[in-house]
Amino acid sequence: MRLDAGHLGRMLDVSAVRTDVELEEVRQLAETCRQLGCICAFVMPCYMAALKELLAGTPEVKLGGVIGFPSGAVTTATKREEVRQQRELGASELDCVINVGMLRSGCDAYVEDDLGGVVEAAGGIPVKVILEAHYLTDEEIRRGSRIAVGAGAAFVKTGTGWAPTGATLHNVRLIKSVVGDAAGVKAAGGVRDLQTIVDMIRLGVNRFGIGLKSCRAVFDELAALPAGIEI
Repeated sequence: MRLDAGHLGRMLDVSAVRTDVELEEVRQLAETCRQLGCICAFVMPCYMAALKELLAGTPEVKLGGVIGFPSGAVTTATKREEVRQQRELGASELDCVINVGMLRSGCDAYVEDDLGGVVEAAGGIPVKVILEAHYLTDEEIRRGSRIAVGAGAAFVKTGTGWAPTGATLHNVRLIKSVVGDAAGVKAAGGVRDLQTIVDMIRLGVNRFGIGLKSCRAVFDELAALPAGIEI
């Protein structure tokens, strides 16, 4: 595979999900995703209606919604209601935070039921389960990955981007070793340069969560390599 701008765009979920995001950044997000051909734009729920309007006529850019952000510790009923609202607003992909505390407590049945409820409520919309790996041991990352796949996750994701780390080579190796081909692997939380993306693609990552500034920087790096990069 030769990674060029077209391939890269179809692997990038570009997000504006920080606490301090304003509407102007959402506008910039939509325009950047349209210009660069990115596969999905993610915003916090209050901005979904605006994002849908900004991306009208650009069906190749999906609308991404977040569920249980950022701790995953809301009730299952709350997560399901968030799913319902996000679907009504137009979300075509959903990233859901696993209940980190319950996973760490060893309450696997609770965690799987919680995620299964989200997948069921999504009604076929792909759900990416966020482990927030920064707070987990290697064993917990493996266990969380198994639970996510068992619950029907389309992807297992390293982190929200709110924790200090998440997308490390070590973490993506652990996740891939568990999920195999049963689910995709999404790296987020520290993806800021082209070399990181290349290294992670080689480990089996097929989707990346990246902020607006980092997205532009990565495309600038790739533009300096007209022939692309052989993966």
